[in-house]
Amino acid sequence: MKDLVEKKGIQIKGFLGIYLLAVLMIWLKTYITQLTQFNLGVEGTLQQFLLFINPLGSALLFLSVAFLFRGKSKMSMLVIVYTLMTILLYSNVMYYRFFSDFITLPTIFQTQNFGDLSGGVFALFRPSDLLYFVDVAFLIYLRVAKKEQFKQVKTGFVMPVIAVAFALMISSTNLFLAEKDRPDLLVRGFDRSYIVKYLGMYNYAIYDTVKTAEASSERALADSSDITEIINYTKSNYAEPNPEYFGLAKDMNVIYLHLESMQTFLIDYELHGQQVTPFLNSLVKNENTLFFDNFYHQTAQGKTSDAEFMLENSLYGLPQGSAFITKGQNTYQAAPSILKDYGYTSAVFHGNGGTFWNRNVVYNQFGYDKFFDASSYDTTDPKNMAEYGLLDKPFFEQSKSLLETLPQPFYTKFITVAHHFPYKMDQELVTIDKATTGDESVDNYFQTARYADEAIEEFFTYLKETGLFENTMVVMYGDHYGISDNHNKAMAQIIGEEVTPVVNADLQRVPLLIYVPGMEGGVNHTYGGQIDLLPTVLHLLGVETQNNIHFGTDLLSAEHNEVVPFRKGDFVSPTIYSLDGKYYDRSTGELLDASQFELADQMKANVEQKLNYSDKVVNGDLLRFYSKDGKVISE
Repeated sequence: MKDLVEKKGIQIKGFLGIYLLAVLMIWLKTYITQLTQFNLGVEGTLQQFLLFINPLGSALLFLSVAFLFRGKSKMSMLVIVYTLMTILLYSNVMYYRFFSDFITLPTIFQTQNFGDLSGGVFALFRPSDLLYFVDVAFLIYLRVAKKEQFKQVKTGFVMPVIAVAFALMISSTNLFLAEKDRPDLLVRGFDRSYIVKYLGMYNYAIYDTVKTAEASSERALADSSDITEIINYTKSNYAEPNPEYFGLAKDMNVIYLHLESMQTFLIDYELHGQQVTPFLNSLVKNENTLFFDNFYHQTAQGKTSDAEFMLENSLYGLPQGSAFITKGQNTYQAAPSILKDYGYTSAVFHGNGGTFWNRNVVYNQFGYDKFFDASSYDTTDPKNMAEYGLLDKPFFEQSKSLLETLPQPFYTKFITVAHHFPYKMDQELVTIDKATTGDESVDNYFQTARYADEAIEEFFTYLKETGLFENTMVVMYGDHYGISDNHNKAMAQIIGEEVTPVVNADLQRVPLLIYVPGMEGGVNHTYGGQIDLLPTVLHLLGVETQNNIHFGTDLLSAEHNEVVPFRKGDFVSPTIYSLDGKYYDRSTGELLDASQFELADQMKANVEQKLNYSDKVVNGDLLRFYSKDGKVISE
């Protein structure tokens, strides 16, 4: 019996040793990853300490699940949990490389997009990434090679209780110190990077799950009384239309051209002595075109779908995932629905599958009459295909006959895809050389931008030849950044200056060009964002918006609000920028003087209130309680 007990004691010690080894490995791996792969803005000794310690509590807690199992299942569960933690960590590394953001629960369930993302994923992969899984292979080896050792292991309740207690003690200390350094960390709308910096990748996953569950429950708990406060807010923030522009495009057709991944720095930019976007540059100078050079994308994890969501509804995208997918069945009062009352037919043209971003469902909720997706185009020739659908030139060419089936006036949107990460292009189709920064994504970016510019020029030629150009308002907008801040070292070479926080914020500007026949054009320096497009376009069409629940304001109005919120709660304005918890003087790019903090704090509070109200509308599906003519509907 003594020999048997001693043998079991060795086995218990063996498993405990492997458990502690697993804790140590995932702790250090996560810490090194958080330190080197994410730009978390860690400052000071306390934040450095928190970044170091926060993976430990999570590792102890999650891996202690293995103690709940008996015998060899104990080791199997340890390997499973360890592997899942590694997959979560590595998935965030890959996601961050392009989006400069962290995966949320809703993005995990955006599975209908996965099939079209393979090229982008492969472009982000690095051979050194295999090191993330060496320790996983080592644990699997121990499980297989030592399986007999764990058959009869019994540890009782002492070890799991100690492990959980120690984990909770570390996590509680972590949270206490985090709250001391950043009060209301889990309550206020801080950027996700704050949660990761202070609490770690795995605790962030728990936090995100809780926030997602809270958002999902809002619709069930909402009623018509919830809309009243929001109606009062939007009415009090309504901007009267500019009488010089109101109705200038009345009864005209509307064509939106979705400029995939275009950033404003491309306008008039020269590479190798050539203009990258010569046709867009010429439109900027057109006497009937307004060009907004301080127009910012405001997208989050929904990227392209966020941009569409804002321009159609003047509602913000969600802080987690895409409203196109998680709130696709909501009631909306989008542009196509509004303009239907004014005799407009509406359609979307897109050379990709209709299920991507759940468009085939959402567009119906927006009130679109038709959606011409990939099934309406000839996509059989591989030479005509990009990573995300039909290349722009054949796309516009094949769209002509489809457009001609629509009765006028029409409201339409053309979504291009050629200028999309990873910006790879058949070299037989390019007309400009790559950049030479040594960063592949940045270097390729200019070739696909030139191709997109040429495709737009060909489409404009068609509009002129058919006479549509004389009776159509054309709105061209960039949907989101093409080059994330992970590439700022290369971008410094491109723009010829260091990419400071203020410069980086200005790189989030995307083109907005509005062409209206007979309108006096020019460059407009007004600060605005995608949230402002709907009221601007509707006012140009002569459609009043005072009864609509919109969170943007007319860019041409004297009452337009020039504070431009970003989804994570930052903002830019003509005077003050709020970026990653710091305030900057727009004119100097330096940190703001403390004497101006009161104004900055007030602007910040207004931004957070606006985002919060918009989220309530979307998460609670509150527009089901509100008619287009401005009346509250009781259930």
